[in-house]
Amino acid sequence: MKMEEIRQLTDEELKLKLEDAIEEMGNLRFLHSTHQLDNPMRLQMLRKDIARYRTTLHERELRLVK
Repeated sequence: MKMEEIRQLTDEELKLKLEDAIEEMGNLRFLHSTHQLDNPMRLQMLRKDIARYRTTLHERELRLVK
């Protein structure tokens, strides 16, 4: 997802997407370790998405503190 799309999500939606992405990352790591992963680039894309979700949540937390 692009940052513009992520920033339009509510906090609850963002947290759900983050949880789903983390769970999917675990599944993909297992598939990768057993050499059954078809698209290894999906790990890299998912890792970046997780970072985007966490960054957006952190930005929102900082705005609330100020």
